Amino acid sequence: MRRLLLLCLIAIATWPALARAETLTVSSREVADEKAVFATVESVSVVPARARIGGTVAQLHVREGDAVTRGQAIAVVGDEKLVLQMKSLDAQILALQAQADQAQIDFDRIQGLVERGTLPRTNLDQARTALNVAQNNLRSKTAERGVVQQQLTEGQVLAPDDGRVLKKLVTVGSVVLQGDPIVTIAQQNFKLRLRVPERHALFLKAGDKVRVDGAELGEQGDKWGVIDLVYPQIEEGRVVADAIVTGLGQYFVGDRLRVWIPGGTRNAFVIPARYVTTRFGIDYVQLRQRDQTVVVPVQRGRELPSADLPDGLEILSGLRAGDQLVLP
Repeated sequence: MRRLLLLCLIAIATWPALARAETLTVSSREVADEKAVFATVESVSVVPARARIGGTVAQLHVREGDAVTRGQAIAVVGDEKLVLQMKSLDAQILALQAQADQAQIDFDRIQGLVERGTLPRTNLDQARTALNVAQNNLRSKTAERGVVQQQLTEGQVLAPDDGRVLKKLVTVGSVVLQGDPIVTIAQQNFKLRLRVPERHALFLKAGDKVRVDGAELGEQGDKWGVIDLVYPQIEEGRVVADAIVTGLGQYFVGDRLRVWIPGGTRNAFVIPARYVTTRFGIDYVQLRQRDQTVVVPVQRGRELPSADLPDGLEILSGLRAGDQLVLP
């Protein structure tokens, strides 16, 4: 009698915990039959940073792998002829400034004499013409100096866009012409270039999701991306496609990653991995049957993570649709 009372008390104490246990109803769901392929990290485009003037590379501020922003000065191209031309123009401007000042003094003096009637008005017209010529010559030479100054400013080689330097094409001291490339820059937005066997061409389309293994990225969780473009031409028996995956800016251009792509669909039982326990090499789940919980063995398949079920695990056998799983 005492033993029966003890069992009843234990049952009453464990009943609320059993009722509150987290349960999950097993149901078949359509999953993508994923295929593993290799993809290459590539830039959306590779653009050269070109010299705007000809001359000698005097400075080079970047090296391979450096991150640059649009408009950043990455090199300086110098031309000694421009420096000499600038000095010559400065001297000519000083001379023309002196002539303009003297013409202004002569004009003021003649204007006073004409007003007093000492000189005829024709002398005033000649002085005014000489003053205008001197001032216009000064403006012309100043504008010419501005052109040379702009050419000197264009000696700075600027980054055409945000990205990373892939390769330096010249060294300090190299002689370059106008338009010659100095460095090549990979634009900042990287993508994955996939080459898929042509038998999967029917299943691959723009908008499909792709999965990158977390181990490939050195992270815990997987990364998800979207197929952006499927190229219509098959090259060497492979379909080429581009996928956009966020967070590829820290990887090397040309780095190879394993990517899982959809290769059709099928029905499967997928449950969270936390509902499965392993003992002595055998996997078990807990099922709710009437008012009790039983432990049954199952055969696990491969992991099938998704955006709504990050720890998804396929169960090959041991479960039926409608079973109530209890979280251990």
